[in-house]
Parts: sequence; structure tokens; C-alpha cells
Amino acid sequence: MHPPSASAVPGSGEDPGFVPGAQPEPDRREPVITRPDPMSPAEWEALLAASLDEVEPPADEEYLDPDGSVLPPDEDLAVIEAEAGQFAAERRADARYLARAETAELAGVVAADQARKRGPRGPGLPGSADLVPGISGGPAGGFGAGECLDTAPGSAVLHEFLEAAVATARLGEASEDEIVGLITAADRAEAAACWLKHAAAAELIRRRPAPGCTLLGLARMPESYLDSAGDEVKWALAEIRPVADGVLSLAHDLEVKLPGTSALFRDGLLRHSKVQIIARETALLDQDEAHQAEQLILDQARAMSPGALRRAAALAVARVNPAKAKKRREHGARNARVERWREHSGNAGLAGRELPAAQVLAVDQRITWWARQLQAAGVAGGMDLLRARALIDLLLNQDSRPAALRGTTPPDTSADHPAGPHRAPGSGAGPASGAGPGPAGYADGFAGRNHLTTPLTTLLGLADRPGELAGLGPVDPWLARDLATASAANPKTTWCLTVTDTRGRAIAHGCARPDPRCHTRRRKRRPPGGTSPPGTTSTGFTLTPAGPGPPGRYGTWRFTTGAPGQRAWIIEIHPIPAGDCDHRYQANGHEPGVKLRHLTQIRHATCTAPMCRRLSGRADFEHNTPYEAGGRTCLCNGGPKCRHDHQLKQDPRWRVTQHPDGTFTWTTPAGRQYTTGPTEYPI
Repeated sequence: MHPPSASAVPGSGEDPGFVPGAQPEPDRREPVITRPDPMSPAEWEALLAASLDEVEPPADEEYLDPDGSVLPPDEDLAVIEAEAGQFAAERRADARYLARAETAELAGVVAADQARKRGPRGPGLPGSADLVPGISGGPAGGFGAGECLDTAPGSAVLHEFLEAAVATARLGEASEDEIVGLITAADRAEAAACWLKHAAAAELIRRRPAPGCTLLGLARMPESYLDSAGDEVKWALAEIRPVADGVLSLAHDLEVKLPGTSALFRDGLLRHSKVQIIARETALLDQDEAHQAEQLILDQARAMSPGALRRAAALAVARVNPAKAKKRREHGARNARVERWREHSGNAGLAGRELPAAQVLAVDQRITWWARQLQAAGVAGGMDLLRARALIDLLLNQDSRPAALRGTTPPDTSADHPAGPHRAPGSGAGPASGAGPGPAGYADGFAGRNHLTTPLTTLLGLADRPGELAGLGPVDPWLARDLATASAANPKTTWCLTVTDTRGRAIAHGCARPDPRCHTRRRKRRPPGGTSPPGTTSTGFTLTPAGPGPPGRYGTWRFTTGAPGQRAWIIEIHPIPAGDCDHRYQANGHEPGVKLRHLTQIRHATCTAPMCRRLSGRADFEHNTPYEAGGRTCLCNGGPKCRHDHQLKQDPRWRVTQHPDGTFTWTTPAGRQYTTGPTEYPI
């Protein structure tokens, strides 16, 4: 068991004695709630006997009212009995409600304490607001933000409260906040029930060990199990064999390799689809490595979208064992293929799988470039439709532009897009010109405008830390260096350097400009190898000080790629405010300047809305306080939002608050709050 690593982003109200991500071995016993000083069996029997004596008077004794008068006649007695019965029924109903509420509150206190220890709250998590003691009235009482049932873990007890709330005819009286609480509570109950299925599957594995296999860990799980166990599950679930094998494989990993993930799954805090993502990404790791990897992500996994979780898990795997990540990529490359299938609509799909990343990027840029030519020529459709049309044009060497433009060379849009005609001087640019599906193949590499993010130590060959490529996700250190080298061969590649804090958040940034003292024609070829110390990976990249730079900056640096014929670059690094803004990048009008827009995209690589993964380069610059209402066009009052979330924020029922550190708090019409922060880059 490796010691747990401290969380990079501590949760609000976190217990200082608790280390986020460290999950105890799951306790399979159900919790028992006891009262203080319970009665002994003898005391209970004595009390019960006394109660029976009190309610069993002599049969011939005359009943008198407190004043000693005789009871009213029989005709009035029926009315009194009816009123008494109604009162007793109301008291019984109140007693049941109070008992249920008391049980829920007790469970909620335990759940809230567990949630507090497990880290910060966020999108899709229980208790997205401060904890409210007790519960509110109404049919969905207790499901409001931060209330006991909103923080309770998934269980049969929670499911019972859900059934009682949803089945009532008074559900229409519930608040919108409580309705959302019902949805999230049902999601936790569903996940907890799914964990039970996999716990039962794990027990089946224990009873179907392969002959001679060893037992692993405290769970005493067999290292391998009989192949026929998959058939048993397949027949029982009426499923196909891959699904049955997936159930058994996940059950095995949860018991042996992913105890922390299993604990969150059991409490309903990670749904099945997210658990599968973690298991799939860590499949290549051994037991200890998988446990290390899950500790890096569990404290934030619940608040992540599936795409963000996939990215985080892949980065964790590459950090724990980058060599295995590289080996998996190389193994996958041997299964490169082109797939075709029938879509549900009756159309068809086509995809290339397990292809080299650099070439995929070059192809993607080529498709986008031709799609823009179609758009400029007046071909109808959005960019998705035009990119699909461009793919067919390039593969079949045809031209979908209007007849008058077919076969002609489109205008040079190289300033607009890195895959423009500059790559094939004199060869013709249109697909139907006889030049083949690409202007000049991939000899020049792809243009590095895809925001390849690589730790500087990896780029210089000083360490093997994973990088990330926007649109593709995490890449192992060897691929990161290969992609950087490939992009360096293209003269249209641009370079930026971002300084991050210990969490990977951008605190300074600089964009490279050509070194005026170094001209391409006069520059001698620099042999590859850079300035890497002995024992490290040799690369052609160098970064050396070039001056202190203006006050308030992080200095000026000289950057070289080692690519033949390429000039050196100068990078001035400017701070990105993480607190009070000095408005140094503020624009005077509504539209942000190029630098301001770029810095907002560096601080937030994706849309600032919860769960949105739209790249910020394809999003709008949005004023948090509208410009027309006096809002600044500045880092402290702007950020990238995709068109959908931009329009959503303009709905008066939605509220967005931007904080000085670059975080955004979204408040929905139901009153639920969700907070997103700046991008955390690989470090």
C-alpha cells in the first residue's frame, strides 16, 4: 500500500487530518444506528407488561370523564370516536413522518461528514450549497441543496425515500431545487445498486477460480477465473459475451486494483460509466500502480465530465508509468484500420483507427482548410457538414465547389489556416487538380496550432512527463517530443510558453516572435541534440535566458527548435493575474485585443461552463458583466464561452459570477450552484 498523495486542490471545509483520495478498505457491513442507554430485555418486558395493565381495565368498570360525570349517550359517542380516530390517524402519520425525517437526518449527518472529508463539491455532486440542518417540509423535503437526503449516499434507504417522494400526488408542490435533488439522489441510488451487481459478480469469480491460480490481496480474489463464468453471466443477463466479460472484468478490478473507486461507486458518488473510464485507462497498470493512479484523480473525479475524467485518468497513468503508456500506444498502432458501418439513419460512417497522431492532425487540418474553401465558394451547410464534404472530396479527388470554380486554385488562405496551399508551391491546391488528396503529403509536418502542451522538462529531454494535445487528449512524453519535432518542421508553427503554479494553473505566459538577430538565410544548421545533460533524452530544443525583460515580467528567453533552416525565437513572459487585476490587458472597446483574447484562452483552455469541453479557441469572448452595463473588456470580466453557453448565460434566470482567481460560479434557475476553475495543465 503506497502512502496517499496530498490533494492539489483541497476542498472547502476539508478535514485537515484527512488526505483526499485515500480510501479505506470498504466495510461490507451495513451501518447500525443505536439510541443511547438502550433498555435491557427485562426492562422492556416490564414496561410492556405495565402498559398492558393500563389499557386492560375490568370489564364492568364504569367509564367516567375527568369531572366524574357519566359519558354522553351512544349517539354522541360515535361522533367522538370518529374525531378521536381521525386525530389518532393524524398523530400516527405525524409519527411516521417524524421517524422518517429523524432517520434521514441521522443518515444525512453521517453522509455530510463523509462528503466533507472526500473533497470539494461541484457539478453533479450532492450538497452543491452549504449544508442546511434538518429538512424542509413538503413531499420532497430533505432533497434540497445541502439537506440530508441531498448529501446521503446511495442506498436502499435513499431509494425508499425517493419512491415515497415521487409516488406522492403532491410532487407538484416540490421546489425546483428539490426536483433536481431527486434527480441526483436517484443517480446515486442507481450507481449504488450497480455496485451491488459487481460485488455479486466478484463473489462468483471467487467461486470460479482457474486451476492453480494465486489469490490476490486482502480481497482474496483469484488472479484468473474460469472462462465459463462469462457464459453464466451472459445467459443470466441475456446479454452478448463482451458485455458479460466486461461485468466480470470490472468486478475483478474493483476488488483488486481500484479500492478507492469501488468505495465511491458503492456510495453512488461515481456512476457506472465513470467507473468504467477509470478501469479502462488503468487496465495496463499492475495493482500498486493502479492504486497510485486512482489516488491522483479520485478527489476530483465526481465533479468531472466523462471527457475530463478520461483526460485526468490518462494523465495519471502516464505519470505513474509513462513507459507502459508508450507501449500501449505502440501496440495499438499495430491494429491500425479503417472501419465502416451503417448509421441508424440509414447513412454510413467511416473512421480511421489507431493512426499516427501527427498524421491525423495534418489530415484534420487539411480537411478543415478545404471545408473553408467550400464555405467561401458558397457551398451550403455548417462547418460539420462542410468538413464531411471535404473529406469525401479529398479521398475521391473531386471538387464540390460550384461548376464555375472547379479546377481553379482557391485564394491563398495560409494566413487563416496552417494547412493552406503554402505546402505545395506550384502543385495546384484543389483536390481535382491532380495533386492527390493532400497538397504535398506530410513531409513538412503539421502546423502546431493545435495547442500541444508539453512540460518544458520533457521538451528539453530533462524528464519524461506526459503532455497534452487539445482535441486528442494526454500524450506520453515520447509522443509529445515527436509531435513537437514534427510541428517544428512547419514554418507556420507558432510557439508559446506558459508558466504554471503547483496545480498546473497558468500564472504567466509568453508568445514567441522571431529573433530579429537571427535570419533564416544566414543561420547555420544546428546539429540535433540541444543542450541536454548526459543521461537524458537528446532533443533539438533549447531555452536560454535572453535578458531580464521589462519590470513586472518573468524575463525574456531565447528558444530554438533545432529544425534545419528554422530561426530562433524570443519569448517575453508576462504575468496572468490570479488575484486583484491591474487591468494591464484591458481593451478600450467591446472587442478584446488579440493578446487579451489569447490570454483568456490560455487561462481557460475550454468553455468556462460546467461540463463543457468546447475548446476556447472555438468559443466567444464573453463579458461577465455586459459591456453595455459598464463591464470592462478585461481578464477580470471575461472568459471563453461556447455559443450555447454564451446564450444560456444571457437568460435572466441564470446567473454567473466571475471571481478574481479566474473561477466562475454558475447558479441555475433551480438555485443550484456549480463552480469551474482555470485549466490545470500537465506539470
